[in-house]
Amino acid sequence: MTEIDYEEKFIDVHSEIDQDKYLLCHFHIEADNVRHAANVAAGESSVGTWTPIQTMKDRIERLAAKVVSIKGNDITIAYPIDMFVDNSIPQLLSDVAGNIFGMKEVHNLRLNGIDFPDDYVKTFKGPAFGMKGVRKLLGTDKSGRPHVGTIVKPKIGLNPKETAEVAYESYYGGCDLVKDDENLTNQRFCPFEDRIVNVLEALDRASEETGEKKAYAANVTGPRMLEQAQFVKDHGGNCVMLDIIAAGYYALQELRDADLGMFIHAHRAMHAAMTRSPVHGVSMGVLALLARLGGADQLHIGTVIGKMEGGKKEVLNNKEQLERPMGPHETTFAVCSGGLHPGHVPDLVSIMGTDIVIQAGGGIHGHPDGTIEGARALRQSVDATMKNIPINEYAKEHEQLAKALELWNK
Repeated sequence: MTEIDYEEKFIDVHSEIDQDKYLLCHFHIEADNVRHAANVAAGESSVGTWTPIQTMKDRIERLAAKVVSIKGNDITIAYPIDMFVDNSIPQLLSDVAGNIFGMKEVHNLRLNGIDFPDDYVKTFKGPAFGMKGVRKLLGTDKSGRPHVGTIVKPKIGLNPKETAEVAYESYYGGCDLVKDDENLTNQRFCPFEDRIVNVLEALDRASEETGEKKAYAANVTGPRMLEQAQFVKDHGGNCVMLDIIAAGYYALQELRDADLGMFIHAHRAMHAAMTRSPVHGVSMGVLALLARLGGADQLHIGTVIGKMEGGKKEVLNNKEQLERPMGPHETTFAVCSGGLHPGHVPDLVSIMGTDIVIQAGGGIHGHPDGTIEGARALRQSVDATMKNIPINEYAKEHEQLAKALELWNK
């Protein structure tokens, strides 16, 4: 044990914390000696190092993080707000989730929550539209129903015209939103610019025919992000999609800072590499909170039901982070996707409420009568749920829903 650790220089569990001057991080920690490991973590993530140093000065020590709570394996570290750069999620993560996850003293470490000072929160732009803005844009601000969305399937392989045809049928059947999947960007079989032109033409045609406003989340993840986003804007698009974990939070903030007048649909692809373990990594709730600060108007958070991992407590916490009071920032619209079909809607709404986007890929395109009828079936299930009519009852007079339930509710 080093001298600096022996002195427990970074532990102060009896002090009163001025929450206007500190950022509080809540960790689960597993170690041979939790108190020692907590001390090391606070030091390593602020002004400490493995041995006493000659360059330390009194004015620098005021930037020391301190462990202010130790309860079993749960600890809270308070970081002086002067450590942080305004409006920079990458710098924030480098501080509070940097080297400490690789310290030998720590067996497992998980960042489960962050509390921010109000003045720091205000330095971030947050969502340009948020849930209310997206609802107003697509005309559901009065009905309050869940949005119905889909993902073009198969994920990859369709050319631009084929992609547009799937999108058109989805819109015509009742989808509010069609999105690229996380791994469709600018491949040779489906060049980005050709895809955007074709899909937006399909969107306009379906919108005129149905009288409903629609959105297309075009995936701009990659080195030409801003150029591609501008292309979407120039061709009449109202939404872009970003794989925020793969691209990084700086990319999200850069896209938000561009202020292109389109809402940002944030996909969480790769999140489970950090979030899946309950004892190590970063919780999805923290990633969701940071996505909101960074400007995501919509974010995938899990479903509780369906094919993706994530229990009720975890998914509801993800949604809470998107909707909790956060200074001047709007709430982010929660997206539920992963193995969903029309039979899931009543349970999903019962658990999550109506302020969600219900996205079904196979649960629309796998309908026995094709994409249009699959979209109608999902929309019918939403309508039944909003009217408080059991979907099995509603299906008696709605053939599309009946066939979906017959196929999937077994």
